[in-house]
Amino acid sequence: MEIEVAGNRYSAKSGGTSNNFRDGGSSSTYRDKMASDGGEERGIYLVWEDLTVVLPNFGNGPTKRLLQGLRGYAEPGRIVAIMGPSGSGKSTLLDSLAAALVKLCPDFPNLLLIVFIIDLATGRLSRNVIMTGNVLFNGKKRRADAGVAYVTQEDVLLGTLTVRETITYSANLRLPNTMTKEEIDDIVEATIMEMGLQECSDRVIGNWHLRGISGGEKKRVSIALEILAKPHIMFLDEPTSGLDSASAFFVIQTLRNVARDGRTVISSIHQPSSEVFALFDDLFLLSSGETVYFGDAKMAVEFFAEAGFPCPRRRNPSDHFLRCVNSDFDAVTATLKGSQRIRDVPKSADPLANLATAEIKARLVEKYRRSSYAQKVKARVEEISAIEGLEVEIQSGSEASWWKQLSTLTRRSFVNMSRDVGYYWARIVIYIVVSICVGTIYYDVGYGYTAILARVACGGFITGFMTFMSIGGFPSFIEEMKVFYREKLNGYYGVTVFILSNYLSSFPFLVSIALLSGTICFYMVKFRSGFNHYVFFCLNIFGCISVIESLMMVVASLVPNFLMGLITGAGIIGIMMMTSGFFRLLPDLPKPFWRYPVSYINYGAWGIQGAYKNDFLGLEFDPLIPGDPKISGEFVVTNMFGVPLDYSKWWDLSAIYLILVGYRILFFIVLKLKERALPFVENLYSKRTLRTLEKRPSFRKVPSFASKRHQPLHSLSSQEGLSSPLN
Repeated sequence: MEIEVAGNRYSAKSGGTSNNFRDGGSSSTYRDKMASDGGEERGIYLVWEDLTVVLPNFGNGPTKRLLQGLRGYAEPGRIVAIMGPSGSGKSTLLDSLAAALVKLCPDFPNLLLIVFIIDLATGRLSRNVIMTGNVLFNGKKRRADAGVAYVTQEDVLLGTLTVRETITYSANLRLPNTMTKEEIDDIVEATIMEMGLQECSDRVIGNWHLRGISGGEKKRVSIALEILAKPHIMFLDEPTSGLDSASAFFVIQTLRNVARDGRTVISSIHQPSSEVFALFDDLFLLSSGETVYFGDAKMAVEFFAEAGFPCPRRRNPSDHFLRCVNSDFDAVTATLKGSQRIRDVPKSADPLANLATAEIKARLVEKYRRSSYAQKVKARVEEISAIEGLEVEIQSGSEASWWKQLSTLTRRSFVNMSRDVGYYWARIVIYIVVSICVGTIYYDVGYGYTAILARVACGGFITGFMTFMSIGGFPSFIEEMKVFYREKLNGYYGVTVFILSNYLSSFPFLVSIALLSGTICFYMVKFRSGFNHYVFFCLNIFGCISVIESLMMVVASLVPNFLMGLITGAGIIGIMMMTSGFFRLLPDLPKPFWRYPVSYINYGAWGIQGAYKNDFLGLEFDPLIPGDPKISGEFVVTNMFGVPLDYSKWWDLSAIYLILVGYRILFFIVLKLKERALPFVENLYSKRTLRTLEKRPSFRKVPSFASKRHQPLHSLSSQEGLSSPLN
């Protein structure tokens, strides 16, 4: 078995013309050139053969086959509908083709593709499955580096932005720098009009506190984001899910128009209406991972009639097809008959009433396997696979410059933060309220002996518990991370741009929190006076809050689940508070681990030490016993709280900012490792899985027919640039 992933953007007639357009040109010229690449001669031809996906079981249980030796193709200008009952393998087939095209694993032994994607928002295969077979992209053994769009069933959008803003920001992130603002606006408006979004273009998408557009409009926005850059091939996972019949018809009609522009469209769909079904060109009917029918959608009714299961008049063909192949309720029917709840039903002329669905499905599968329809598909697959003379061009998913991506993403993120009440505004209000509470409780704390403990407790609360409230932005950040994963997969921008833009957009809000809470606490509690001490106090709060934000970003990248992320982040911050030197003095911490190295990489330890030095040094306090000498601040810091004075408070502050930079770098490394190290892990996992499966006779499959495609196995990287094996 082989996985042959091929990629090409132009036919021989294109002459290898570049699609970068970095020499400028009007928006109409841009759209004309993009459209000229989309004709049937220059479109994308996708072929899959012997495509099998299994879910291995290394225990005693059976290995589940999700897809069983599927064969099919997709051509430009046509919509392929993947249909079947729940659990039939529709999404698995769609995800398998998309995963093969983007070549998530660069090198897997014997071309056995092991797909176990961690990112939740990508819409790709999310289980440890094994995919074998042949996937050809324009007859070449190269992947599709660009021009592939994937619209997931879940609409991953920023709810605070309007429809026009969402599409405009996406256009600025991807379209060339040489295009002017007017040209980009023209393309955005044309896309809005094409998707029928004029009436809701100035309404927000909607989130937990903002009422937004309808579900059908959200689905059209998701599609608009992908057709904006005119992709050559589009995958859509149940685009009509949750929509009424009118909205579903409009969405599919729009996709039909996109396909007629020379694009290749493959969509899974659950149960379309008769009007929607009539819009599809090709139908791939699945049941339990087996092919029931593949071919012209209009000929499916004829096939079922030839098989002895004609579609009754005035019945939706898709309803009839699903009724014939959905065997999930055979056991229920048998149980009802056995319990005599279904009594002596006379035999009907309708074969569906006399046969079990499992038997009907088996007959249809066998009928198709021996039919002329399957032979036509096989011939067309070989014809498409033998395409020659296509020149390959590889380009990035975005043609915008790094600086334009950074500025655009920063503006978008700032607008999102400004409009999302839960991102920063709620925290600002809570910080103000808590700061007023702290200021009134410790108001004019004074210089008595009891004021020593009061100042320490107040400083520990501000640098520890108050900064802990920064965890409240985690839910909003999780939503932004979902958008990042989707856009990163589609090549909008890179990891560095995302990290920098997120920090730049959040900077004004973090400064506001630090200034407001710092000013209220500093002047109400009356810490050591002086502008120098006030500046340090605010910078200390700002650094601690920023570190918590960065820490939660790292947690979100490792634990994308909302609840588990909150629990993990709260646990880590709790450990930091315990080792910060407030609950137990730093010299008393156990040396092997908690003192070295935990307290040294703990922002709270440096924050509290700096706060002590900033407040106590230079002050004198009343003694416990009247008449004794006054207690100096230096004595309090060194002898009572074990803080050394070998270095200044500014070094403590610098350590906090070094930890902040370290967390940002760690965030970058985690995202990069998930992007680049994951294929290496998959490679190791695939070798182990292959060794195990090779011991099973059921996986030593021999092709059922002679084919030049089954050649000696090579790694995927060594296949790039080779011609089709069917030549």
